[in-house]
Amino acid sequence: MILVFAEQQNGAFKKASFEAVSYGAQLAAKQGTECAAVVLGNANDLSELAKYGADKIYHSNNEALNNFNSKSYTKAISEAANNTGTTTIVFSDNVTARGIAPRLSVRLKAGMVSGAIALPANDGSIKKSVFSGKAFAHVNIKTDKKIISLTPNSVGITENAKAGAVENLEVAIDDASITNQTAQTASGDTVPLGEAELVVSGGRGLKGPENWGILEELGASIGATLACSRPVADSHWRPHHEHVGQTGGTIRPNLYIAVGISGAIQHLAGVNSSKTIVVINTDPEAPFFKAADYGIVGDAFEVLPKLTAALNSFKATQAN
Repeated sequence: MILVFAEQQNGAFKKASFEAVSYGAQLAAKQGTECAAVVLGNANDLSELAKYGADKIYHSNNEALNNFNSKSYTKAISEAANNTGTTTIVFSDNVTARGIAPRLSVRLKAGMVSGAIALPANDGSIKKSVFSGKAFAHVNIKTDKKIISLTPNSVGITENAKAGAVENLEVAIDDASITNQTAQTASGDTVPLGEAELVVSGGRGLKGPENWGILEELGASIGATLACSRPVADSHWRPHHEHVGQTGGTIRPNLYIAVGISGAIQHLAGVNSSKTIVVINTDPEAPFFKAADYGIVGDAFEVLPKLTAALNSFKATQAN
């Protein structure tokens, strides 16, 4: 059995959960077994997971699991794994997984690979990027039980409709160990950075937070999520959850547009797995141009309005 943790937020499944289920279903097919999803807390539509390959769905709607707690989530998933003869547990490699998977690894005595970017090879080795994306490692897990956390946007989502039979997962949670906290989440329809396929990012070249409007307009024109470099976050021009780089978030979008960012190695470590990188900078010697697929040497205050206008014009033409 391949068991996939399908994370939900406020009852809705994240895009990364569908990708993890797709991955688990492909792995199950390769090993000649079934793929099951485990869902903790209230969820709006469990049948969505069947669309991407879940043969079964184990669901615990224990109210204590509505809010994330690493201890209780670890207990719930380990019980599901032990009760179903699970050989491999799949996570999406995000903050939640980093709070659960290592604990689960110890509890189940399971070897673990984090940041996988492909299905296991025929020899069982799992490919992941290392050294800030400069190389790849092929790791073999030799324990009976295995844990894999999948880098978001690395394998994509594949529809593969299955039965998706729902079974109740009974988990006893010690309420005394649970504390409730208020979490502030991003408002609106903004796609979280870790799941975004389109990202527009700004650096010190924008000269101040008052100039971020031109970046927001570009992002809105293509439906992109906003990001920033570390100096921008440290200067409080933008919130820290938008910071990408070695000490911030690591992303893998289909398109990454960097505006006014020089491209220091620390920043590249978080974005160099992007499928297409576009750099806009006044300095033709900026290091980022060496990593870019496309580059524009020019002033962002002149380039961005023209680029946004061109994109909006193109969209209008397509709509007609």
